[in-house]
Amino acid sequence: MDKIFMPRRRFLVHSAALGTLAASTTLLPRAGLAQSPAVITSERMRPAIAQGVMSGDVLANSAMIWSRTDRPARMLVEYAMNPAFRDSRKVRGPMALDVTDFTARLDLPGLPSGEEVYYQVRFEDASSGHALSEPVSGRFRTAPTKRKDIKFLWSGDTAGQGFGINPEWGGMKCYETMRRDNPDFFIHCGDTIYADGIIPPEIKLDDGTIWKNITTPEKSKVAETLNDFRGNHRYNLVDDNVRRFNAEVPQIWQWDDHEVTNNWSDSKDLSGDARYTEKNVPLLTARATRAFLEYAPMRWHTQDEAERVYRTIAYGPLLDVMVVDMRSYRGANSHNTQTQEGEDTAFMGNTQIEWLKRELKASKAVWKVIAADMPLGLGVPDGKDAQGRDKWEALANGVDGVPSGRELELARLLSWIKKNRIRNVVWLTADVHYTAAHYYDPAKAKFSDFDGFWEFVSGPLNAGSFGPNPKDGTFGITVMYEKAPQKQNTPPTANLQFYGEVKIDAKSAAMTVALKDLTGATLYTKSLEPRRS
Repeated sequence: MDKIFMPRRRFLVHSAALGTLAASTTLLPRAGLAQSPAVITSERMRPAIAQGVMSGDVLANSAMIWSRTDRPARMLVEYAMNPAFRDSRKVRGPMALDVTDFTARLDLPGLPSGEEVYYQVRFEDASSGHALSEPVSGRFRTAPTKRKDIKFLWSGDTAGQGFGINPEWGGMKCYETMRRDNPDFFIHCGDTIYADGIIPPEIKLDDGTIWKNITTPEKSKVAETLNDFRGNHRYNLVDDNVRRFNAEVPQIWQWDDHEVTNNWSDSKDLSGDARYTEKNVPLLTARATRAFLEYAPMRWHTQDEAERVYRTIAYGPLLDVMVVDMRSYRGANSHNTQTQEGEDTAFMGNTQIEWLKRELKASKAVWKVIAADMPLGLGVPDGKDAQGRDKWEALANGVDGVPSGRELELARLLSWIKKNRIRNVVWLTADVHYTAAHYYDPAKAKFSDFDGFWEFVSGPLNAGSFGPNPKDGTFGITVMYEKAPQKQNTPPTANLQFYGEVKIDAKSAAMTVALKDLTGATLYTKSLEPRRS
């Protein structure tokens, strides 16, 4: 049948190029946002904001505000501490141009800590008429500087395995479920898009029903051009649930493989993949990185490493979130059983590992959450090498012995954490398309020079469900809970879409982690008391 296309008024598929850096935050005159506004005789004269607004990387006194328009226009932001916008302030943001795919972001400064902030984004047409868009509203809570109850969510994996936006089913429903939880923020642990995943008009399910997708030209093929990658990000923003969620829940983004192509590393070879005419993986990675940075509501790093994703988000005296990048600095996917560390065994890479050590040691927060794009002790296969040996995508290598390959890097980090008495480190991740709670127990490990710790896994948000993955005993992984499909690539209609919730109590500093499903039902909880010494 013919492909279903989103009406033009709801989804624009213009092409363009790189996102703007954080702009100056010059306060505008209180008299108004624009000078000499044009007389509007047609809605087409106004810039449009079809993709909505987002906030991200929220700190105690600042937040990133993101939006996109459909033409050259200046971003204008008005914000207040109340929904009526009494005593509001107005800030002149950057120009959105074709070289940024008409995306724009503003680092909103000087905010009060621990408060609800309401904002509106408009765009002022760059033409002489100065026509203004209709405002689009959002809100967020700034991080506290004093002890305060905290609630946040995490998950990953959006629009995978051909399961895109199905209006008949209700769209990407997990986003609406999470919005209703009213968290302080959300961590997207990667696979924010599936650039290698085609969205077909229909998928026939095993029960005989038809999954019907909205499709777009960029999602009807694998992503190769810069516009293809941008179109993958624009696609998710067609969904009403996603846009509502983005407007109300601040986000912390990281990335994994599907922002580029499945399981990519220096060993990725697309020569035999007929879907791709562009076989140059580094070039695809460069285009994908640019699109990701344009669409992620994150604060960009400085020019010494402008594409850097790993960073720390400080969230008051109870929590620091350390976002790591397990994709950009890894060696080639291999048999992963080398006995000595080197470039071929890098996973996060030595520079990032040293950064993480410094951040952990400097942290004064009770809890140190490491947001990871992959689990630590689960085997993720990646085919065979030229010698017929199993290749591995993640840290684990399927050998229940002393650390080898990429495990050497993790062993070094875990030993350092123990030696330096870094307490209350918890790992959160997604990636494997099911939900689980793991305790890494040195008493059960082949390598035991570390303090026991918890890892919680939850996803996907809107994709096929898989798992469970094989367990690697090197670090004593103990499965405390897991829920996975009986058949691989189960559709979202099976209610096996998952996310996680973390609550930290202001008085006791206890952390309670819950694994939840598409309906918001709690499947498993674990309460963790902070270790003081």
